[in-house]
Amino acid sequence: MKKLFLLSIILFSCNSDNEKPNYILKTPFEISDGLETATYEQTIQYYTHLANDYPEISIQAVGETDSGEPLHLVTFNPNTGNDFNALRKDHRIILINNGIHPGESDGIDATMMLFRDLASRKIERPKQTIIATIPIYNIGGSLNRNSGTRTNQNGPKEYGFRGNARNYDLNRDFIKSDTKNTRTFAQIFHKVKPDVYIDTHVSNGADYQYTITHLFTQHNKLGGVLGRFLHNTMTPELEQKLQEKQWDITPYVNVFNRTPETGFSQFKDLPRYSTGYSTLFNTLGMMVETHMLKPYKQRVEGTYDLLRSMMELTEVYGDSISKLRKNQQNSWKKGDYYPLEWTLDTTRYTMLDFKGYEASRIPSTITGADRLKYDQTKPYTKPIKYQNYYKPSDSVTIPKAYVIPKGMHHVLDLLRLNNIELTVLERDSTINVESYKIASFKTRQSPYEGHYQHYNTKVTAKTLSMQFKAGDVFVNTNQSGMRYLLETLEPIAPDSFFNWNFFDTILRQKEGFSPYVWEDKAELLLKENPEVEKKFRIKKNEDQNFASNWYAQLDWIHKQSDHYEKAHMQYPIYRVN
Repeated sequence: MKKLFLLSIILFSCNSDNEKPNYILKTPFEISDGLETATYEQTIQYYTHLANDYPEISIQAVGETDSGEPLHLVTFNPNTGNDFNALRKDHRIILINNGIHPGESDGIDATMMLFRDLASRKIERPKQTIIATIPIYNIGGSLNRNSGTRTNQNGPKEYGFRGNARNYDLNRDFIKSDTKNTRTFAQIFHKVKPDVYIDTHVSNGADYQYTITHLFTQHNKLGGVLGRFLHNTMTPELEQKLQEKQWDITPYVNVFNRTPETGFSQFKDLPRYSTGYSTLFNTLGMMVETHMLKPYKQRVEGTYDLLRSMMELTEVYGDSISKLRKNQQNSWKKGDYYPLEWTLDTTRYTMLDFKGYEASRIPSTITGADRLKYDQTKPYTKPIKYQNYYKPSDSVTIPKAYVIPKGMHHVLDLLRLNNIELTVLERDSTINVESYKIASFKTRQSPYEGHYQHYNTKVTAKTLSMQFKAGDVFVNTNQSGMRYLLETLEPIAPDSFFNWNFFDTILRQKEGFSPYVWEDKAELLLKENPEVEKKFRIKKNEDQNFASNWYAQLDWIHKQSDHYEKAHMQYPIYRVN
Protein backbone atom coordinates (compact mmCIF):
# COMPACT_ATOMS: atom_id res chain seq x y z
CA MET A 1 0.00 0.00 0.00
CA LYS A 2 2.82 2.39 0.91
CA LYS A 3 4.56 1.73 -2.40
CA LEU A 4 1.38 2.58 -4.32
CA PHE A 5 1.01 5.66 -2.15
CA LEU A 6 4.57 6.73 -2.92
CA LEU A 7 4.19 6.34 -6.64
CA SER A 8 1.16 8.61 -6.85
CA ILE A 9 1.66 11.01 -9.73
CA ILE A 10 -0.01 14.16 -10.95
CA LEU A 11 -0.57 14.56 -14.68
CA PHE A 12 -0.35 18.13 -15.88
CA SER A 13 -0.21 17.87 -19.71
CA CYS A 14 -0.35 15.47 -22.62
CA ASN A 15 2.70 14.51 -24.62
CA SER A 16 3.81 12.21 -27.38
CA ASP A 17 5.74 8.99 -26.90
CA ASN A 18 9.03 10.71 -27.79
CA GLU A 19 8.76 13.47 -25.20
CA LYS A 20 9.95 13.39 -21.64
CA PRO A 21 7.52 12.37 -18.86
CA ASN A 22 4.69 14.83 -18.33
CA TYR A 23 4.10 14.15 -14.65
CA ILE A 24 5.67 15.15 -11.39
CA LEU A 25 6.36 12.41 -8.90
CA LYS A 26 5.29 13.50 -5.44
CA THR A 27 7.31 12.61 -2.36
CA PRO A 28 5.79 11.15 0.80
CA PHE A 29 6.63 14.49 2.42
CA GLU A 30 4.44 16.34 -0.09
CA ILE A 31 1.64 13.77 -0.08
CA SER A 32 1.41 14.04 3.72
CA ASP A 33 1.36 17.85 3.51
CA GLY A 34 4.73 18.09 5.18
CA LEU A 35 4.09 15.76 8.11
CA GLU A 36 6.04 12.65 7.07
CA THR A 37 9.49 11.71 5.81
CA ALA A 38 10.27 8.99 3.28
CA THR A 39 11.41 5.57 4.46
CA TYR A 40 14.63 4.09 3.12
CA GLU A 41 12.69 1.84 0.71
CA GLN A 42 10.54 4.74 -0.51
CA THR A 43 13.59 6.95 -1.02
CA ILE A 44 15.50 4.44 -3.16
CA GLN A 45 12.35 3.57 -5.10
CA TYR A 46 11.72 7.27 -5.74
CA TYR A 47 15.21 7.92 -7.15
CA THR A 48 15.05 4.72 -9.20
CA HIS A 49 11.80 5.93 -10.72
CA LEU A 50 13.33 9.33 -11.51
CA ALA A 51 16.38 7.70 -13.08
CA ASN A 52 14.18 5.54 -15.29
CA ASP A 53 12.35 8.59 -16.59
CA TYR A 54 15.12 11.17 -16.80
CA PRO A 55 18.51 10.39 -18.40
CA GLU A 56 19.99 13.32 -16.47
CA ILE A 57 19.59 11.30 -13.25
CA SER A 58 21.48 8.11 -12.46
CA ILE A 59 21.45 5.88 -9.38
CA GLN A 60 24.01 3.25 -8.48
CA ALA A 61 24.75 1.03 -5.51
CA VAL A 62 28.37 1.61 -4.49
CA GLY A 63 29.24 -0.50 -1.47
CA GLU A 64 28.21 -2.09 1.80
CA THR A 65 26.89 -0.65 5.04
CA ASP A 66 26.64 -2.20 8.48
CA SER A 67 22.93 -2.72 7.85
CA GLY A 68 23.57 -5.15 5.00
CA GLU A 69 21.92 -2.74 2.56
CA PRO A 70 24.03 -1.01 -0.09
CA LEU A 71 24.91 2.67 -0.06
CA HIS A 72 23.63 4.52 -3.12
CA LEU A 73 24.97 7.45 -5.10
CA VAL A 74 22.47 9.48 -7.12
CA THR A 75 23.70 12.03 -9.67
CA PHE A 76 22.02 14.86 -11.54
CA ASN A 77 23.99 15.88 -14.62
CA PRO A 78 22.19 18.16 -17.08
CA ASN A 79 24.44 16.84 -19.84
CA THR A 80 23.95 13.17 -18.79
CA GLY A 81 26.64 10.71 -17.81
CA ASN A 82 28.27 9.89 -14.47
CA ASP A 83 31.95 9.45 -15.32
CA PHE A 84 33.28 11.84 -12.69
CA ASN A 85 36.82 11.83 -14.08
CA ALA A 86 35.48 13.18 -17.36
CA LEU A 87 32.90 15.49 -15.81
CA ARG A 88 35.41 17.11 -13.48
CA LYS A 89 37.25 18.79 -16.38
CA ASP A 90 34.41 21.16 -17.19
CA HIS A 91 32.09 20.97 -14.18
CA ARG A 92 32.02 21.63 -10.47
CA ILE A 93 30.58 18.91 -8.25
CA ILE A 94 28.42 19.23 -5.15
CA LEU A 95 27.98 16.19 -2.90
CA ILE A 96 24.96 16.24 -0.55
CA ASN A 97 25.02 13.71 2.28
CA ASN A 98 21.64 13.01 3.87
CA GLY A 99 20.54 11.01 6.87
CA ILE A 100 23.87 10.68 8.67
CA HIS A 101 21.51 11.12 11.65
CA PRO A 102 18.26 9.74 10.18
CA GLY A 103 16.09 11.37 12.84
CA GLU A 104 17.29 14.63 11.27
CA SER A 105 15.56 13.81 8.02
CA ASP A 106 14.94 17.26 6.51
CA GLY A 107 17.63 16.89 3.85
CA ILE A 108 16.33 13.50 2.73
CA ASP A 109 13.02 14.98 1.62
CA ALA A 110 14.44 18.30 0.40
CA THR A 111 16.97 16.61 -1.89
CA MET A 112 14.37 14.29 -3.38
CA MET A 113 12.32 17.32 -4.42
CA LEU A 114 15.40 19.19 -5.64
CA PHE A 115 16.42 16.36 -7.98
CA ARG A 116 12.91 16.05 -9.33
CA ASP A 117 12.54 19.78 -9.87
CA LEU A 118 15.88 19.94 -11.68
CA ALA A 119 15.02 16.98 -13.89
CA SER A 120 11.52 18.29 -14.73
CA ARG A 121 12.85 21.83 -15.28
CA LYS A 122 10.58 23.25 -12.61
CA ILE A 123 13.64 25.24 -11.50
CA GLU A 124 16.53 26.50 -13.58
CA ARG A 125 19.24 23.95 -14.18
CA PRO A 126 22.90 24.72 -13.62
CA LYS A 127 25.00 24.43 -16.74
CA GLN A 128 28.35 23.50 -15.22
CA THR A 129 27.46 22.09 -11.81
CA ILE A 130 26.86 18.42 -11.11
CA ILE A 131 24.73 17.52 -8.08
CA ALA A 132 25.41 14.18 -6.42
CA THR A 133 23.76 12.84 -3.29
CA ILE A 134 23.91 9.94 -0.89
CA PRO A 135 20.13 9.65 -0.37
CA ILE A 136 20.39 8.12 3.11
CA TYR A 137 23.83 7.49 4.57
CA ASN A 138 22.89 5.84 7.86
CA ILE A 139 20.67 3.12 6.47
CA GLY A 140 20.61 1.04 9.65
CA GLY A 141 19.44 4.05 11.64
CA SER A 142 16.85 4.87 8.98
CA LEU A 143 15.40 1.34 9.18
CA ASN A 144 15.16 1.70 12.97
CA ARG A 145 12.15 4.01 12.78
CA ASN A 146 10.40 5.43 15.82
CA SER A 147 8.58 8.55 16.92
CA GLY A 148 10.19 9.29 20.28
CA THR A 149 13.98 9.43 20.29
CA ARG A 150 14.16 13.00 18.96
CA THR A 151 12.83 14.34 22.25
CA ASN A 152 13.23 18.01 21.32
CA GLN A 153 12.07 17.79 17.72
CA ASN A 154 8.82 19.00 16.14
CA GLY A 155 8.10 16.31 13.52
CA PRO A 156 8.04 14.39 11.30
CA LYS A 157 5.62 11.74 12.58
CA GLU A 158 8.24 8.95 12.36
CA TYR A 159 11.95 9.03 11.68
CA GLY A 160 15.14 7.02 11.99
CA PHE A 161 17.55 6.62 14.91
CA ARG A 162 20.89 8.39 15.35
CA GLY A 163 22.97 5.22 15.84
CA ASN A 164 23.66 3.03 12.83
CA ALA A 165 23.11 -0.74 12.62
CA ARG A 166 25.99 -1.20 15.11
CA ASN A 167 24.93 1.87 17.11
CA TYR A 168 27.79 4.09 15.91
CA ASP A 169 27.30 7.82 15.46
CA LEU A 170 28.59 8.05 11.91
CA ASN A 171 29.47 11.72 12.28
CA ARG A 172 32.30 10.76 14.61
CA ASP A 173 33.70 7.99 12.41
CA PHE A 174 35.37 9.66 9.42
CA ILE A 175 38.92 9.11 10.68
CA LYS A 176 38.72 5.89 12.70
CA SER A 177 36.42 4.28 10.09
CA ASP A 178 35.00 1.57 12.32
CA THR A 179 31.93 1.09 10.13
CA LYS A 180 31.28 -0.22 6.65
CA ASN A 181 29.24 2.94 6.05
CA THR A 182 32.30 5.14 6.52
CA ARG A 183 34.53 3.00 4.36
CA THR A 184 31.98 3.09 1.55
CA PHE A 185 31.60 6.84 2.04
CA ALA A 186 35.35 7.20 1.45
CA GLN A 187 34.96 5.30 -1.83
CA ILE A 188 32.20 7.67 -2.91
CA PHE A 189 34.01 10.81 -1.74
CA HIS A 190 37.18 9.98 -3.65
CA LYS A 191 35.21 8.86 -6.68
CA VAL A 192 33.26 12.12 -6.77
CA LYS A 193 36.02 14.44 -5.45
CA PRO A 194 33.45 17.13 -4.64
CA ASP A 195 34.25 20.81 -4.81
CA VAL A 196 31.48 21.52 -2.30
CA TYR A 197 30.21 19.15 0.36
CA ILE A 198 26.92 19.60 2.25
CA ASP A 199 25.71 17.53 5.21
CA THR A 200 22.07 18.01 6.29
CA HIS A 201 21.16 18.11 9.99
CA VAL A 202 18.69 19.37 12.61
CA SER A 203 19.98 21.29 15.63
CA ASN A 204 19.74 20.67 19.35
CA GLY A 205 20.25 23.54 21.78
CA ALA A 206 18.81 27.01 22.24
CA ASP A 207 15.50 28.47 21.07
CA TYR A 208 15.49 31.37 18.59
CA GLN A 209 13.53 32.73 15.63
CA TYR A 210 15.55 31.21 12.76
CA THR A 211 14.42 28.10 10.92
CA ILE A 212 17.80 27.43 9.30
CA THR A 213 21.38 27.92 10.45
CA HIS A 214 24.60 27.24 8.61
CA LEU A 215 27.67 25.48 9.95
CA PHE A 216 30.51 26.03 7.49
CA THR A 217 33.81 24.34 8.22
CA GLN A 218 35.92 26.64 10.41
CA HIS A 219 37.59 29.06 7.99
CA ASN A 220 40.92 29.49 9.82
CA LYS A 221 41.30 25.73 10.07
CA LEU A 222 40.48 25.32 6.38
CA GLY A 223 43.13 27.99 5.88
CA GLY A 224 44.78 29.43 2.81
CA VAL A 225 42.94 30.93 -0.13
CA LEU A 226 39.97 28.59 0.36
CA GLY A 227 39.49 29.65 3.96
CA ARG A 228 39.43 33.31 2.96
CA PHE A 229 37.00 32.62 0.10
CA LEU A 230 34.70 30.67 2.41
CA HIS A 231 34.73 33.40 5.06
CA ASN A 232 34.62 36.50 2.87
CA THR A 233 32.54 35.38 -0.10
CA MET A 234 30.62 32.14 0.16
CA THR A 235 29.22 32.57 3.67
CA PRO A 236 27.88 36.13 3.30
CA GLU A 237 26.56 35.47 -0.21
CA LEU A 238 24.68 32.37 0.95
CA GLU A 239 23.08 34.46 3.68
CA GLN A 240 22.14 37.10 1.09
CA LYS A 241 20.65 34.56 -1.31
CA LEU A 242 18.49 33.06 1.41
CA GLN A 243 17.29 36.47 2.51
CA GLU A 244 16.22 37.05 -1.08
CA LYS A 245 14.22 33.81 -0.80
CA GLN A 246 12.61 35.16 2.40
CA TRP A 247 14.69 33.09 4.81
CA ASP A 248 16.53 34.54 7.78
CA ILE A 249 19.66 32.55 8.52
CA THR A 250 22.36 32.73 11.15
CA PRO A 251 25.49 30.74 11.98
CA TYR A 252 24.88 27.55 13.94
CA VAL A 253 24.01 28.49 17.52
CA ASN A 254 26.68 26.64 19.49
CA VAL A 255 25.21 26.72 23.01
CA PHE A 256 23.62 24.16 25.33
CA ASN A 257 21.14 24.93 28.14
CA ARG A 258 21.97 28.63 28.11
CA THR A 259 20.74 31.59 26.10
CA PRO A 260 22.62 32.75 22.99
CA GLU A 261 22.24 36.45 23.75
CA THR A 262 25.54 36.46 25.67
CA GLY A 263 27.24 35.35 22.43
CA PHE A 264 28.52 32.06 21.09
CA SER A 265 31.46 30.61 19.20
CA GLN A 266 31.87 28.86 15.89
CA PHE A 267 31.95 25.07 16.08
CA LYS A 268 35.42 23.57 15.63
CA ASP A 269 34.85 20.66 13.27
CA LEU A 270 37.66 18.19 13.90
CA PRO A 271 38.46 15.61 11.18
CA ARG A 272 36.23 13.04 12.90
CA TYR A 273 33.25 15.07 11.60
CA SER A 274 32.18 15.09 7.97
CA THR A 275 33.12 18.70 7.21
CA GLY A 276 36.39 18.35 9.13
CA TYR A 277 37.17 15.29 7.01
CA SER A 278 36.26 16.98 3.72
CA THR A 279 38.53 19.90 4.65
CA LEU A 280 41.52 17.53 4.60
CA PHE A 281 41.04 17.24 0.84
CA ASN A 282 40.44 20.98 0.28
CA THR A 283 36.71 20.63 -0.27
CA LEU A 284 34.44 23.49 0.80
CA GLY A 285 32.30 21.87 3.48
CA MET A 286 29.19 22.95 5.34
CA MET A 287 26.30 21.58 7.35
CA VAL A 288 22.79 22.94 7.26
CA GLU A 289 21.25 22.83 10.74
CA THR A 290 17.52 23.49 10.81
CA HIS A 291 15.89 24.38 14.11
CA MET A 292 14.33 21.45 15.95
CA LEU A 293 11.26 23.33 17.24
CA LYS A 294 10.10 24.70 13.89
CA PRO A 295 7.39 22.76 11.97
CA TYR A 296 8.77 19.96 9.82
CA LYS A 297 7.29 21.36 6.59
CA GLN A 298 9.00 24.70 7.20
CA ARG A 299 12.35 23.04 7.96
CA VAL A 300 12.34 20.93 4.81
CA GLU A 301 11.41 23.91 2.65
CA GLY A 302 14.23 25.91 4.22
CA THR A 303 16.70 23.10 3.55
CA TYR A 304 15.49 22.93 -0.07
CA ASP A 305 16.16 26.62 -0.59
CA LEU A 306 19.57 26.41 1.07
CA LEU A 307 20.61 23.51 -1.18
CA ARG A 308 19.34 25.41 -4.20
CA SER A 309 21.22 28.55 -3.11
CA MET A 310 24.48 26.63 -2.69
CA MET A 311 23.97 25.18 -6.15
CA GLU A 312 23.51 28.69 -7.56
CA LEU A 313 26.62 29.97 -5.79
CA THR A 314 28.69 27.05 -7.04
CA GLU A 315 27.50 27.76 -10.56
CA VAL A 316 28.53 31.41 -10.29
CA TYR A 317 31.90 30.80 -8.61
CA GLY A 318 32.72 27.45 -10.21
CA ASP A 319 35.87 28.52 -12.04
CA SER A 320 37.13 30.42 -9.00
CA ILE A 321 36.51 27.45 -6.73
CA SER A 322 38.49 25.17 -9.04
CA LYS A 323 41.44 27.57 -9.16
CA LEU A 324 41.37 28.13 -5.41
CA ARG A 325 41.30 24.40 -4.67
CA LYS A 326 44.26 23.89 -6.98
CA ASN A 327 46.16 26.79 -5.39
CA GLN A 328 45.35 25.46 -1.93
CA GLN A 329 47.63 22.53 -2.62
CA ASN A 330 50.54 24.98 -2.48
CA SER A 331 49.56 26.40 0.92
CA TRP A 332 51.85 23.96 2.74
CA LYS A 333 55.01 22.17 1.68
CA LYS A 334 57.87 20.18 3.17
CA GLY A 335 59.47 22.01 6.10
CA ASP A 336 56.52 24.34 6.73
CA TYR A 337 54.74 24.39 10.06
CA TYR A 338 51.31 22.80 9.81
CA PRO A 339 48.76 23.59 12.56
CA LEU A 340 47.27 20.50 14.18
CA GLU A 341 45.35 22.02 17.08
CA TRP A 342 43.34 25.22 17.35
CA THR A 343 42.04 27.42 20.13
CA LEU A 344 39.43 30.17 20.09
CA ASP A 345 40.87 33.64 19.38
CA THR A 346 38.97 35.65 21.99
CA THR A 347 40.33 38.96 20.67
CA ARG A 348 38.36 38.72 17.42
CA TYR A 349 34.66 38.32 16.69
CA THR A 350 31.82 39.23 14.34
CA MET A 351 28.77 41.17 15.49
CA LEU A 352 25.40 39.60 14.60
CA ASP A 353 21.94 41.18 14.71
CA PHE A 354 20.59 38.06 16.37
CA LYS A 355 16.89 37.22 16.40
CA GLY A 356 16.09 35.35 19.58
CA TYR A 357 13.49 35.02 22.31
CA GLU A 358 13.55 36.44 25.81
CA ALA A 359 14.31 33.82 28.43
CA SER A 360 14.43 33.55 32.20
CA ARG A 361 15.36 31.13 34.95
CA ILE A 362 12.39 29.92 36.94
CA PRO A 363 12.05 27.23 39.64
CA SER A 364 11.47 23.76 38.24
CA THR A 365 8.31 22.06 39.46
CA ILE A 366 10.16 18.74 39.15
CA THR A 367 13.62 19.30 40.62
CA GLY A 368 13.19 22.53 42.52
CA ALA A 369 16.31 23.90 40.84
CA ASP A 370 16.25 26.84 38.44
CA ARG A 371 15.39 25.87 34.87
CA LEU A 372 15.67 27.72 31.56
CA LYS A 373 12.39 28.94 30.06
CA TYR A 374 12.03 30.74 26.71
CA ASP A 375 9.09 33.05 25.99
CA GLN A 376 8.21 32.91 22.28
CA THR A 377 5.76 35.80 22.75
CA LYS A 378 8.78 38.04 23.38
CA PRO A 379 11.02 38.00 20.29
CA TYR A 380 13.99 40.32 20.15
CA THR A 381 16.74 41.44 17.77
CA LYS A 382 19.97 42.20 19.61
CA PRO A 383 23.63 42.67 18.66
CA ILE A 384 25.68 39.76 19.96
CA LYS A 385 29.29 38.61 19.61
CA TYR A 386 29.90 35.64 17.37
CA GLN A 387 33.42 34.35 17.99
CA ASN A 388 34.34 32.85 14.64
CA TYR A 389 38.13 33.12 14.65
CA TYR A 390 40.54 30.43 15.79
CA LYS A 391 44.33 30.46 16.09
CA PRO A 392 46.83 27.57 16.01
CA SER A 393 47.82 26.22 19.43
CA ASP A 394 50.05 23.33 18.32
CA SER A 395 51.81 22.51 15.08
CA VAL A 396 54.32 20.22 13.44
CA THR A 397 56.85 20.60 10.64
CA ILE A 398 55.81 18.81 7.48
CA PRO A 399 58.18 15.91 6.70
CA LYS A 400 59.19 14.85 3.24
CA ALA A 401 57.62 11.45 3.83
CA TYR A 402 56.57 8.81 6.32
CA VAL A 403 57.80 5.22 6.45
CA ILE A 404 55.23 2.68 7.60
CA PRO A 405 56.16 -0.93 8.37
CA LYS A 406 54.17 -3.38 6.27
CA GLY A 407 52.72 -4.97 9.42
CA MET A 408 50.67 -1.82 10.07
CA HIS A 409 48.08 -3.07 7.60
CA HIS A 410 45.15 -1.50 9.49
CA VAL A 411 46.69 1.93 8.82
CA LEU A 412 47.77 1.13 5.26
CA ASP A 413 44.26 -0.09 4.43
CA LEU A 414 42.79 3.27 5.44
CA LEU A 415 45.43 5.20 3.52
CA ARG A 416 44.62 3.25 0.39
CA LEU A 417 40.90 3.74 0.99
CA ASN A 418 41.50 7.49 1.15
CA ASN A 419 43.35 7.61 -2.15
CA ILE A 420 46.80 8.10 -0.60
CA GLU A 421 49.68 7.29 -2.96
CA LEU A 422 51.99 4.64 -1.47
CA THR A 423 55.37 3.36 -2.63
CA VAL A 424 56.32 -0.14 -1.52
CA LEU A 425 60.04 -0.64 -0.88
CA GLU A 426 61.36 -3.22 -3.32
CA ARG A 427 64.41 -4.16 -1.21
CA ASP A 428 65.71 -3.83 2.33
CA SER A 429 66.77 -0.20 2.80
CA THR A 430 68.54 1.93 5.37
CA ILE A 431 66.83 5.30 5.81
CA ASN A 432 67.57 8.26 8.07
CA VAL A 433 64.37 8.95 9.99
CA GLU A 434 62.94 10.91 12.87
CA SER A 435 61.56 8.51 15.47
CA TYR A 436 58.90 9.31 18.09
CA LYS A 437 58.54 7.96 21.59
CA ILE A 438 55.21 8.55 23.32
CA ALA A 439 56.19 10.68 26.31
CA SER A 440 52.75 11.17 27.88
CA PHE A 441 49.04 11.09 27.12
CA LYS A 442 45.68 11.09 28.85
CA THR A 443 42.79 8.75 28.17
CA ARG A 444 39.05 9.31 28.37
CA GLN A 445 37.52 7.60 31.38
CA SER A 446 34.24 7.00 29.56
CA PRO A 447 33.74 5.21 26.24
CA TYR A 448 33.37 7.42 23.19
CA GLU A 449 32.03 5.83 20.02
CA GLY A 450 33.61 2.45 20.73
CA HIS A 451 36.94 3.85 21.96
CA TYR A 452 38.64 5.13 25.06
CA GLN A 453 40.24 7.94 23.16
CA HIS A 454 43.61 9.48 24.07
CA TYR A 455 44.26 13.22 24.23
CA ASN A 456 46.97 15.70 25.31
CA THR A 457 49.50 13.39 23.69
CA LYS A 458 53.15 14.45 23.85
CA VAL A 459 56.13 12.88 22.09
CA THR A 460 59.91 13.00 22.19
CA ALA A 461 61.87 12.71 18.96
CA LYS A 462 65.30 11.62 17.87
CA THR A 463 67.02 11.13 14.53
CA LEU A 464 68.54 7.77 13.67
CA SER A 465 69.42 5.49 10.80
CA MET A 466 67.00 2.56 10.56
CA GLN A 467 66.83 -0.61 8.54
CA PHE A 468 63.49 -1.16 6.79
CA LYS A 469 62.44 -4.31 5.02
CA ALA A 470 61.24 -4.95 1.50
CA GLY A 471 57.48 -4.50 1.56
CA ASP A 472 57.55 -1.60 4.00
CA VAL A 473 55.84 1.51 2.66
CA PHE A 474 57.23 4.95 1.82
CA VAL A 475 54.57 7.70 1.77
CA ASN A 476 55.51 11.01 0.19
CA THR A 477 53.67 14.00 1.67
CA ASN A 478 53.74 15.93 -1.62
CA GLN A 479 50.31 14.74 -2.72
CA SER A 480 46.66 15.80 -2.53
CA GLY A 481 46.18 13.84 0.69
CA MET A 482 48.93 15.66 2.60
CA ARG A 483 46.54 17.03 5.21
CA TYR A 484 44.96 13.63 5.79
CA LEU A 485 48.44 12.18 6.37
CA LEU A 486 49.42 14.86 8.88
CA GLU A 487 46.14 14.74 10.81
CA THR A 488 46.19 10.96 11.14
CA LEU A 489 49.90 10.04 11.38
CA GLU A 490 51.13 12.77 13.75
CA PRO A 491 50.36 11.40 17.25
CA ILE A 492 49.71 14.81 18.80
CA ALA A 493 46.88 15.61 16.34
CA PRO A 494 43.49 15.42 18.12
CA ASP A 495 42.13 12.84 15.66
CA SER A 496 45.36 10.98 15.00
CA PHE A 497 45.31 7.22 14.59
CA PHE A 498 47.28 7.08 17.85
CA ASN A 499 44.62 9.01 19.74
CA TRP A 500 41.96 6.72 18.28
CA ASN A 501 43.75 3.71 19.85
CA PHE A 502 45.24 2.25 16.67
CA PHE A 503 48.58 1.68 18.43
CA ASP A 504 47.59 0.80 21.99
CA THR A 505 49.66 -2.37 21.83
CA ILE A 506 52.82 -0.25 22.19
CA LEU A 507 51.56 1.17 25.49
CA ARG A 508 51.89 -2.06 27.46
CA GLN A 509 55.32 -3.41 28.23
CA LYS A 510 55.61 -7.03 27.09
CA GLU A 511 58.73 -8.08 29.03
CA GLY A 512 59.62 -7.26 32.62
CA PHE A 513 61.85 -8.45 35.45
CA SER A 514 61.74 -10.34 38.71
CA PRO A 515 62.98 -7.94 41.41
CA TYR A 516 65.13 -10.51 43.19
CA VAL A 517 66.99 -11.23 39.93
CA TRP A 518 67.19 -7.64 38.72
CA GLU A 519 68.50 -6.23 42.04
CA ASP A 520 71.95 -7.74 41.47
CA LYS A 521 72.07 -6.75 37.80
CA ALA A 522 70.85 -3.22 38.60
CA GLU A 523 73.58 -2.77 41.20
CA LEU A 524 76.20 -3.81 38.66
CA LEU A 525 74.73 -1.50 36.00
CA LEU A 526 74.97 1.53 38.31
CA LYS A 527 78.57 0.72 39.18
CA GLU A 528 79.55 0.43 35.54
CA ASN A 529 77.60 3.53 34.42
CA PRO A 530 78.40 6.56 36.61
CA GLU A 531 76.22 8.91 34.57
CA VAL A 532 73.19 6.66 35.06
CA GLU A 533 73.95 6.41 38.77
CA LYS A 534 74.20 10.20 39.02
CA LYS A 535 70.76 10.66 37.36
CA PHE A 536 69.34 8.00 39.63
CA ARG A 537 70.58 9.75 42.81
CA ILE A 538 69.30 13.12 41.64
CA LYS A 539 65.87 11.68 40.89
CA LYS A 540 65.69 10.07 44.34
CA ASN A 541 66.62 13.35 45.99
CA GLU A 542 64.13 15.46 44.02
CA ASP A 543 61.17 13.09 43.78
CA GLN A 544 59.87 11.88 47.15
CA ASN A 545 57.31 9.57 45.60
CA PHE A 546 60.07 7.95 43.60
CA ALA A 547 62.32 7.74 46.67
CA SER A 548 59.65 5.90 48.64
CA ASN A 549 58.78 3.42 45.86
CA TRP A 550 61.37 0.63 45.61
CA TYR A 551 59.74 -0.94 42.53
CA ALA A 552 59.68 2.37 40.64
CA GLN A 553 63.41 2.73 41.33
CA LEU A 554 64.21 -0.73 39.97
CA ASP A 555 61.94 -0.09 36.98
CA TRP A 556 63.68 3.22 36.21
CA ILE A 557 67.08 1.52 36.22
CA HIS A 558 65.68 -1.27 34.05
CA LYS A 559 64.55 1.29 31.50
CA GLN A 560 68.14 2.62 31.27
CA SER A 561 69.46 -0.84 30.40
CA ASP A 562 69.69 -2.93 27.25
CA HIS A 563 67.09 -5.25 28.77
CA TYR A 564 64.32 -2.70 28.28
CA GLU A 565 62.35 -3.50 25.14
CA LYS A 566 62.60 -0.99 22.32
CA ALA A 567 58.95 -1.43 21.27
CA HIS A 568 57.49 -0.02 24.49
CA MET A 569 56.05 3.46 23.78
CA GLN A 570 57.80 3.44 20.41
CA TYR A 571 55.55 5.00 17.80
CA PRO A 572 55.80 2.61 14.84
CA ILE A 573 55.60 5.17 12.03
CA TYR A 574 58.67 7.20 11.10
CA ARG A 575 59.25 10.63 9.56
CA VAL A 576 61.71 11.33 6.75
CA ASN A 577 62.71 14.98 6.88
